[in-house]
Amino acid sequence: MSVVNHRCAVLGKPIAHSLSPVLHNAAYHALGLDDWAYDRHEVGQDDLDGFLHGLDPSWVGLSLTMPLKKTIQPYGIPSNIWAMQLGVANTAVFDWSDMEHGRDGLPAIRLYNTDVMGIVLAIDHALSQPSSTDVAALLDAEPSGAASRRSGSDQPAHAVILGNGNTAMSAVAACTMALDSSIGHITIAARHPDRNLDLAADLGARLGGVTVDAMPLAEAVDKACTADLVISTLPAHAADPFARAVADAPGPAPRGILLDVVYDPRPTDLMRVWSDRGALAIGGQEMLLYQAILQVARMTGSGSIADLDVLDTIEQPMRQALEEAL
Repeated sequence: MSVVNHRCAVLGKPIAHSLSPVLHNAAYHALGLDDWAYDRHEVGQDDLDGFLHGLDPSWVGLSLTMPLKKTIQPYGIPSNIWAMQLGVANTAVFDWSDMEHGRDGLPAIRLYNTDVMGIVLAIDHALSQPSSTDVAALLDAEPSGAASRRSGSDQPAHAVILGNGNTAMSAVAACTMALDSSIGHITIAARHPDRNLDLAADLGARLGGVTVDAMPLAEAVDKACTADLVISTLPAHAADPFARAVADAPGPAPRGILLDVVYDPRPTDLMRVWSDRGALAIGGQEMLLYQAILQVARMTGSGSIADLDVLDTIEQPMRQALEEAL
Protein backbone atom coordinates (compact mmCIF):
# COMPACT_ATOMS: atom_id res chain seq x y z
CA MET A 1 0.00 0.00 0.00
CA SER A 2 1.30 3.46 -0.94
CA VAL A 3 2.15 5.96 1.75
CA VAL A 4 -0.43 8.77 1.79
CA ASN A 5 1.23 12.18 1.67
CA HIS A 6 -1.74 14.20 0.40
CA ARG A 7 -5.12 13.97 2.10
CA CYS A 8 -8.51 15.32 1.08
CA ALA A 9 -12.03 14.56 2.27
CA VAL A 10 -15.67 15.54 2.11
CA LEU A 11 -17.27 16.91 5.28
CA GLY A 12 -20.95 17.13 6.16
CA LYS A 13 -23.68 15.73 8.35
CA PRO A 14 -24.97 13.22 7.39
CA ILE A 15 -22.17 12.10 5.10
CA ALA A 16 -22.28 8.27 4.81
CA HIS A 17 -24.17 8.51 1.51
CA SER A 18 -21.58 10.73 -0.20
CA LEU A 19 -20.08 9.46 -3.44
CA SER A 20 -17.33 12.08 -3.48
CA PRO A 21 -14.66 9.56 -2.35
CA VAL A 22 -15.55 7.35 -5.32
CA LEU A 23 -15.12 10.25 -7.73
CA HIS A 24 -11.97 11.82 -6.31
CA ASN A 25 -10.10 8.56 -5.77
CA ALA A 26 -10.91 7.53 -9.36
CA ALA A 27 -9.38 10.82 -10.52
CA TYR A 28 -6.24 10.29 -8.42
CA HIS A 29 -5.80 6.85 -9.94
CA ALA A 30 -6.23 8.21 -13.47
CA LEU A 31 -3.69 10.96 -12.80
CA GLY A 32 -1.17 8.57 -11.25
CA LEU A 33 -1.32 10.34 -7.89
CA ASP A 34 -0.53 7.24 -5.86
CA ASP A 35 0.17 9.08 -2.61
CA TRP A 36 -3.16 10.92 -2.60
CA ALA A 37 -6.26 9.71 -0.72
CA TYR A 38 -9.77 11.08 -0.27
CA ASP A 39 -12.15 10.08 2.53
CA ARG A 40 -15.39 11.25 4.19
CA HIS A 41 -15.90 12.59 7.71
CA GLU A 42 -19.17 13.36 9.48
CA VAL A 43 -18.74 16.91 10.70
CA GLY A 44 -21.54 19.22 11.81
CA GLN A 45 -21.51 22.97 12.27
CA ASP A 46 -20.35 22.74 15.87
CA ASP A 47 -17.62 20.25 14.98
CA LEU A 48 -15.93 22.16 12.15
CA ASP A 49 -13.57 24.29 14.24
CA GLY A 50 -12.18 21.31 16.11
CA PHE A 51 -11.81 19.30 12.92
CA LEU A 52 -9.88 22.06 11.14
CA HIS A 53 -7.55 22.56 14.09
CA GLY A 54 -6.81 18.83 14.15
CA LEU A 55 -5.38 18.76 10.62
CA ASP A 56 -1.70 18.56 9.71
CA PRO A 57 0.14 19.75 6.57
CA SER A 58 -0.60 16.50 4.74
CA TRP A 59 -4.14 17.86 4.27
CA VAL A 60 -4.63 19.53 0.91
CA GLY A 61 -8.33 20.19 0.51
CA LEU A 62 -11.90 19.61 1.60
CA SER A 63 -15.25 19.29 -0.09
CA LEU A 64 -18.08 20.85 1.92
CA THR A 65 -21.67 19.72 1.83
CA MET A 66 -24.66 20.48 4.06
CA PRO A 67 -24.58 22.11 6.55
CA LEU A 68 -21.07 23.52 6.11
CA LYS A 69 -21.11 25.53 2.87
CA LYS A 70 -21.67 28.74 4.83
CA THR A 71 -20.11 27.64 8.10
CA ILE A 72 -16.69 27.44 6.41
CA GLN A 73 -16.81 31.11 5.37
CA PRO A 74 -15.15 32.72 8.44
CA TYR A 75 -12.19 30.34 8.15
CA GLY A 76 -11.26 31.05 4.55
CA ILE A 77 -10.76 33.50 1.73
CA PRO A 78 -13.38 33.42 -1.07
CA SER A 79 -11.21 32.90 -4.13
CA ASN A 80 -13.43 32.57 -7.19
CA ILE A 81 -16.31 34.74 -8.35
CA TRP A 82 -18.99 32.30 -7.28
CA ALA A 83 -17.67 31.93 -3.72
CA MET A 84 -17.40 35.72 -3.53
CA GLN A 85 -20.82 36.51 -4.97
CA LEU A 86 -22.81 33.75 -3.25
CA GLY A 87 -21.08 33.54 0.11
CA VAL A 88 -21.28 29.78 -0.30
CA ALA A 89 -18.31 27.45 -0.84
CA ASN A 90 -18.20 23.72 -1.48
CA THR A 91 -14.41 23.54 -1.85
CA ALA A 92 -11.56 24.50 0.49
CA VAL A 93 -7.88 24.34 -0.44
CA PHE A 94 -5.16 24.70 2.21
CA ASP A 95 -2.00 26.77 1.69
CA TRP A 96 0.31 25.67 4.48
CA SER A 97 3.04 28.00 3.21
CA ASP A 98 0.82 30.96 4.13
CA MET A 99 0.11 31.02 7.83
CA GLU A 100 -0.09 34.80 7.88
CA HIS A 101 -3.52 34.89 6.27
CA GLY A 102 -4.91 31.98 8.25
CA ARG A 103 -7.21 32.25 11.25
CA ASP A 104 -6.29 31.25 14.79
CA GLY A 105 -3.29 29.12 13.91
CA LEU A 106 -4.75 27.69 10.71
CA PRO A 107 -3.13 28.08 7.28
CA ALA A 108 -4.68 30.24 4.60
CA ILE A 109 -7.76 28.43 3.27
CA ARG A 110 -8.87 29.32 -0.27
CA LEU A 111 -12.62 28.88 -0.77
CA TYR A 112 -14.27 28.05 -4.09
CA ASN A 113 -17.73 27.27 -5.41
CA THR A 114 -17.75 24.63 -8.15
CA ASP A 115 -21.50 23.96 -7.93
CA VAL A 116 -22.32 26.76 -10.39
CA MET A 117 -20.10 25.45 -13.18
CA GLY A 118 -21.12 21.90 -12.27
CA ILE A 119 -24.69 22.81 -13.22
CA VAL A 120 -23.62 24.57 -16.43
CA LEU A 121 -21.40 21.69 -17.55
CA ALA A 122 -24.09 19.09 -16.77
CA ILE A 123 -26.52 20.91 -19.05
CA ASP A 124 -23.88 21.40 -21.75
CA HIS A 125 -23.04 17.69 -21.69
CA ALA A 126 -26.69 16.65 -21.98
CA LEU A 127 -27.10 18.95 -24.98
CA SER A 128 -23.91 17.52 -26.51
CA GLN A 129 -22.26 20.92 -26.45
CA PRO A 130 -18.49 20.49 -26.35
CA SER A 131 -16.90 21.74 -23.15
CA SER A 132 -13.61 23.60 -23.21
CA THR A 133 -10.62 21.68 -21.88
CA ASP A 134 -9.10 24.99 -20.79
CA VAL A 135 -9.11 24.22 -17.09
CA ALA A 136 -8.38 27.78 -16.01
CA ALA A 137 -11.35 29.07 -18.03
CA LEU A 138 -13.68 26.48 -16.51
CA LEU A 139 -12.50 27.17 -12.98
CA ASP A 140 -12.87 30.92 -13.21
CA ALA A 141 -15.65 31.30 -15.78
CA GLU A 142 -17.97 34.18 -15.12
CA PRO A 143 -20.75 35.90 -17.02
CA SER A 144 -19.99 38.97 -19.07
CA GLY A 145 -23.60 40.11 -19.05
CA ALA A 146 -26.40 37.95 -20.37
CA ALA A 147 -28.20 40.93 -21.84
CA SER A 148 -25.33 41.65 -24.22
CA ARG A 149 -25.11 38.03 -25.33
CA ARG A 150 -28.85 37.95 -25.95
CA SER A 151 -28.72 40.90 -28.33
CA GLY A 152 -31.04 40.28 -31.25
CA SER A 153 -33.25 37.87 -29.31
CA ASP A 154 -36.84 39.09 -28.90
CA GLN A 155 -37.79 36.09 -26.74
CA PRO A 156 -35.34 35.54 -23.89
CA ALA A 157 -35.57 32.11 -22.31
CA HIS A 158 -37.34 31.50 -18.98
CA ALA A 159 -36.00 29.34 -16.15
CA VAL A 160 -37.78 28.00 -13.07
CA ILE A 161 -35.82 26.97 -9.98
CA LEU A 162 -37.53 24.71 -7.46
CA GLY A 163 -36.30 25.53 -3.97
CA ASN A 164 -34.56 28.56 -2.50
CA GLY A 165 -31.67 27.31 -0.38
CA ASN A 166 -27.92 27.53 -1.00
CA THR A 167 -28.00 25.25 -4.04
CA ALA A 168 -30.80 27.33 -5.52
CA MET A 169 -28.57 30.40 -5.36
CA SER A 170 -25.91 28.48 -7.29
CA ALA A 171 -28.62 27.58 -9.79
CA VAL A 172 -29.50 31.27 -10.22
CA ALA A 173 -25.87 32.02 -11.00
CA ALA A 174 -25.71 29.06 -13.41
CA CYS A 175 -28.74 30.37 -15.28
CA THR A 176 -26.76 33.46 -16.24
CA MET A 177 -24.46 31.16 -18.24
CA ALA A 178 -26.68 28.24 -19.30
CA LEU A 179 -28.37 27.79 -22.71
CA ASP A 180 -25.88 30.15 -24.36
CA SER A 181 -26.83 32.76 -21.76
CA SER A 182 -30.24 33.22 -23.37
CA ILE A 183 -32.15 33.17 -20.06
CA GLY A 184 -33.71 36.53 -19.31
CA HIS A 185 -36.10 35.66 -16.49
CA ILE A 186 -35.98 33.29 -13.52
CA THR A 187 -38.87 32.24 -11.31
CA ILE A 188 -38.04 30.89 -7.85
CA ALA A 189 -40.68 28.32 -6.88
CA ALA A 190 -40.34 27.38 -3.23
CA ARG A 191 -42.19 26.45 -0.10
CA HIS A 192 -40.96 29.73 1.42
CA PRO A 193 -40.52 31.95 -1.65
CA ASP A 194 -39.65 35.07 0.35
CA ARG A 195 -36.46 33.48 1.72
CA ASN A 196 -33.29 34.41 -0.22
CA LEU A 197 -35.39 36.26 -2.83
CA ASP A 198 -33.49 39.53 -2.42
CA LEU A 199 -30.19 37.69 -2.85
CA ALA A 200 -31.50 35.86 -5.93
CA ALA A 201 -32.80 39.06 -7.51
CA ASP A 202 -29.53 40.86 -6.81
CA LEU A 203 -27.54 37.96 -8.26
CA GLY A 204 -29.60 37.90 -11.43
CA ALA A 205 -29.21 41.63 -11.94
CA ARG A 206 -25.48 41.76 -11.17
CA LEU A 207 -24.36 38.59 -12.91
CA GLY A 208 -26.36 38.68 -16.09
CA GLY A 209 -29.07 41.30 -16.27
CA VAL A 210 -31.66 38.61 -15.47
CA THR A 211 -34.91 39.45 -13.70
CA VAL A 212 -36.00 37.21 -10.83
CA ASP A 213 -39.38 36.74 -9.18
CA ALA A 214 -40.86 34.16 -6.83
CA MET A 215 -44.03 32.20 -6.23
CA PRO A 216 -45.19 29.32 -4.02
CA LEU A 217 -44.02 25.92 -5.19
CA ALA A 218 -47.55 24.53 -5.30
CA GLU A 219 -48.61 27.25 -7.75
CA ALA A 220 -45.68 26.87 -10.15
CA VAL A 221 -46.77 23.83 -12.19
CA ASP A 222 -47.79 25.78 -15.29
CA LYS A 223 -44.68 27.96 -15.09
CA ALA A 224 -42.46 24.89 -14.92
CA CYS A 225 -44.21 23.13 -17.78
CA THR A 226 -43.74 26.11 -20.11
CA ALA A 227 -40.22 27.03 -18.98
CA ASP A 228 -37.14 26.50 -21.14
CA LEU A 229 -35.12 25.25 -18.16
CA VAL A 230 -36.18 23.86 -14.78
CA ILE A 231 -33.64 23.19 -12.03
CA SER A 232 -34.91 21.34 -8.97
CA THR A 233 -32.73 21.94 -5.93
CA LEU A 234 -35.13 20.21 -3.55
CA PRO A 235 -33.85 17.27 -1.45
CA ALA A 236 -34.72 13.66 -2.21
CA HIS A 237 -38.49 13.03 -2.46
CA ALA A 238 -39.33 16.65 -1.59
CA ALA A 239 -40.31 17.24 -5.22
CA ASP A 240 -42.52 14.12 -5.43
CA PRO A 241 -45.79 16.01 -4.78
CA PHE A 242 -44.80 18.55 -7.44
CA ALA A 243 -44.11 15.70 -9.85
CA ARG A 244 -47.60 14.31 -9.25
CA ALA A 245 -49.08 17.75 -9.84
CA VAL A 246 -47.24 18.03 -13.15
CA ALA A 247 -48.46 14.58 -14.18
CA ASP A 248 -52.06 15.47 -13.35
CA ALA A 249 -52.02 19.01 -14.75
CA PRO A 250 -54.56 19.60 -17.56
CA GLY A 251 -52.32 22.18 -19.23
CA PRO A 252 -49.36 21.66 -21.56
CA ALA A 253 -46.81 18.93 -20.93
CA PRO A 254 -43.28 19.96 -19.92
CA ARG A 255 -41.30 21.19 -22.92
CA GLY A 256 -38.03 22.45 -21.47
CA ILE A 257 -34.95 20.85 -19.94
CA LEU A 258 -35.05 19.56 -16.35
CA LEU A 259 -31.99 19.22 -14.14
CA ASP A 260 -32.78 17.53 -10.83
CA VAL A 261 -29.81 17.80 -8.46
CA VAL A 262 -30.91 14.63 -6.64
CA TYR A 263 -29.05 11.46 -7.69
CA ASP A 264 -30.57 9.00 -5.21
CA PRO A 265 -33.14 7.76 -6.09
CA ARG A 266 -32.34 7.70 -9.79
CA PRO A 267 -34.43 8.60 -11.64
CA THR A 268 -36.52 10.79 -9.35
CA ASP A 269 -40.29 10.98 -9.78
CA LEU A 270 -39.87 14.43 -11.29
CA MET A 271 -37.38 13.15 -13.87
CA ARG A 272 -39.70 10.25 -14.71
CA VAL A 273 -42.64 12.59 -15.34
CA TRP A 274 -40.47 14.81 -17.54
CA SER A 275 -39.06 11.91 -19.56
CA ASP A 276 -42.43 10.20 -19.98
CA ARG A 277 -43.68 13.33 -21.70
CA GLY A 278 -40.77 13.48 -24.11
CA ALA A 279 -38.77 16.26 -22.46
CA LEU A 280 -35.08 16.09 -21.54
CA ALA A 281 -34.39 15.20 -17.89
CA ILE A 282 -30.86 15.32 -16.43
CA GLY A 283 -30.02 13.53 -13.18
CA GLY A 284 -28.06 15.01 -10.31
CA GLN A 285 -25.18 12.61 -10.91
CA GLU A 286 -24.14 14.84 -13.81
CA MET A 287 -23.83 17.93 -11.63
CA LEU A 288 -22.08 15.81 -8.99
CA LEU A 289 -19.56 14.61 -11.56
CA TYR A 290 -18.67 17.97 -13.05
CA GLN A 291 -18.42 19.88 -9.78
CA ALA A 292 -16.09 17.11 -8.57
CA ILE A 293 -13.92 17.36 -11.71
CA LEU A 294 -13.40 21.04 -10.98
CA GLN A 295 -12.70 20.29 -7.31
CA VAL A 296 -9.98 17.83 -8.32
CA ALA A 297 -8.42 20.52 -10.50
CA ARG A 298 -8.45 22.96 -7.59
CA MET A 299 -7.10 20.57 -4.98
CA THR A 300 -4.36 19.00 -7.08
CA GLY A 301 -3.31 22.31 -8.60
CA SER A 302 -4.87 23.43 -11.86
CA GLY A 303 -1.56 24.71 -13.19
CA SER A 304 0.20 21.37 -12.83
CA ILE A 305 -2.53 19.27 -14.42
CA ALA A 306 -3.88 21.69 -17.02
CA ASP A 307 -1.32 20.32 -19.48
CA LEU A 308 -2.97 16.92 -19.13
CA ASP A 309 -6.28 18.31 -20.39
CA VAL A 310 -7.90 17.38 -17.12
CA LEU A 311 -11.38 16.76 -18.52
CA ASP A 312 -10.05 14.30 -21.09
CA THR A 313 -7.88 12.59 -18.49
CA ILE A 314 -10.30 12.13 -15.61
CA GLU A 315 -13.85 12.60 -16.86
CA GLN A 316 -14.37 9.08 -18.18
CA PRO A 317 -12.70 7.26 -15.26
CA MET A 318 -14.74 9.35 -12.81
CA ARG A 319 -17.96 8.78 -14.77
CA GLN A 320 -17.34 5.02 -14.88
CA ALA A 321 -16.63 4.88 -11.14
CA LEU A 322 -19.79 6.86 -10.42
CA GLU A 323 -21.97 4.62 -12.58
CA GLU A 324 -20.59 1.53 -10.86
CA ALA A 325 -21.28 3.05 -7.43
CA LEU A 326 -24.83 3.98 -8.37
